Amino acid sequence: MRPLFAQIDLAAVRHNHAFAKRCAPGRQVFAVVKANAYGHGVREVVTALHDEADGFAVASLEEGAEVRAMHDGARILLLEGCFEAGEYAVAARLRIDVVVQGVEQAEALLASRLPAPLNVWLKLDSGMHRLGFDADALRAWHPRLAQADQVAELNLMSHFACSDERNHPLTEAQLEQFLGLLDLDFAQRSLANSAAVMTLPAAHMDWIRPGIMLYGATPFAELSAAELGLKPAMSLNAQLIAVRDVAAGESVGYGAGWVAARPSRIGTVSCGYADGYPRNAPAGTPAIIRGQRAPLAGRVCMDLLMVDLTDLPEAGVGDAVELWGAQLPVDEIALACGTVGYELLTKVTARVPRRYRS
Repeated sequence: MRPLFAQIDLAAVRHNHAFAKRCAPGRQVFAVVKANAYGHGVREVVTALHDEADGFAVASLEEGAEVRAMHDGARILLLEGCFEAGEYAVAARLRIDVVVQGVEQAEALLASRLPAPLNVWLKLDSGMHRLGFDADALRAWHPRLAQADQVAELNLMSHFACSDERNHPLTEAQLEQFLGLLDLDFAQRSLANSAAVMTLPAAHMDWIRPGIMLYGATPFAELSAAELGLKPAMSLNAQLIAVRDVAAGESVGYGAGWVAARPSRIGTVSCGYADGYPRNAPAGTPAIIRGQRAPLAGRVCMDLLMVDLTDLPEAGVGDAVELWGAQLPVDEIALACGTVGYELLTKVTARVPRRYRS
């Protein structure tokens, strides 16, 4: 068996969920489990939070059906709404809450014949300009949907664009837009993503929607997960499968871009970009071997990557390699690659086995 796996700590997921609840006491939680629970395994994460989360948020009806099969009682929120008119009846049978984020979705809902009315979340475009009604349009649609036979409960939601940048002026403007609609009669309201859960109590409303924080990564550039009190849920673990000596002046890897400045020991690691490790990780990006950092040498390959072991003379074939996890935050690797932890976690591919501990 190829020596590569992602260790998933479900106790860490539960810890992070409990932390979110402590940040917003008295609020209910939609645990965001879209994209296979950010790469951690939706079945295992929903099972781990079965008796703790009030609901789960997903991106597609297929994801919602998978969650419903594992949890008969939880509320499930379809974040992007229905993409085809026929999906409303399916959502009703599955008892899934649906977002309505535009005129086309609203009209399709009102034209639907449903086996039971739906809980609907009207989405406000409060300033992100991705999905949602502007405030005037939302006010116009509110009475139509509130009186519709297809609607059981009418709720309000929106999404922050810059809550991960503390004190960004757009965040305050978005909050004001949202609060400006609270004169309308809504049963429930939801606004706070992970960053707002941890730093913006005024946005907590009735339901919070923690996503990345559940998996122990930070939404903030200037605050680490450890500083926030989060525990990493995924550790990407590989192995040294070869070690060789390289003379000064010799190159390593595709493109011959990394050249040894001194006599060097190069280790080859059983992970590559086809496993989800970022191909654009620059030379010098760290990995953990025997509790010490070893820098990447050369380009990441499809199935392999190389590290410079010159300063770790005791390292050898068979040694474990942590590419990110408890000893090396995924956010640090993401920063080195010019991206965010969300992307790295969700891109760990299906050929990487997940091993779970509770």
